Formats: sequence, structure tokens, C-alpha cells
Amino acid sequence: MNPPADPAAYIAAVLALYTDLPDTAMHVSTTAHVLARRFFEQQIFQTLVETALLLASLRRLARPAEAPPLSPIRSLAYFKPVIEELRTHPAHESYLEYLRLKMRRALELSANCPKIYVFR
Repeated sequence: MNPPADPAAYIAAVLALYTDLPDTAMHVSTTAHVLARRFFEQQIFQTLVETALLLASLRRLARPAEAPPLSPIRSLAYFKPVIEELRTHPAHESYLEYLRLKMRRALELSANCPKIYVFR
């Protein structure tokens, strides 16, 4: 796998992934742009970022129904610990496809989800 080459395309893709997730802001802050650029500069593959965003979101969605509701995700920085987790312990290549499928199913089951995440 080659490191990301086009910073504008990388940043746009990361921010689109972020805003399309459930419980995230519909708009992107300047801080999110800066952090996405930092991910690019650190040569963090877009697939790793997507895996981290999906994994963290699915962990939130898998909480017990009787648990108190979580507040919305207001920052791309929320996902940094999961990105670091996956950098330290890389997931198998097929894991991203599995997470995409899990998210599709979770959103199909969620009647009150205001956004629909569309995967490739």
C-alpha cells in the first residue's frame, strides 16, 4: 500500500467519512481540517482512518439500550485513540469490509438515525 499522495483528496475523504457517521456534526470545523491534514502528514492510510471511525462508531452503537445516551461526537479528535490503537495493533485487511457491513446493518436497524452512511 502506498502512502497518501494528494492532501486535498485525502482530507476531503476523511472529513466526508467523519460527517457521514451517526452522532457526528453535519459540518466540519477548522480543527477537523487541521487534524485531517495531520493524519495525512503522518502518512496514516485513509483505510486505517476509515476503520478507526467505523470501529469507534460501532462501539458506541453497540451499547446496551438501557445505558444513558451519549452526547454527539463534536470532534474528529474523538477518533484519535482508536487510530492509535489500530496503528499499534493493525487489523486484518478484511476487517474494514466487515465494519462497513456492520455499519450498514446497524443503520438499517436504527429507525431514528438522521444520516445514512454510504460505503463503496
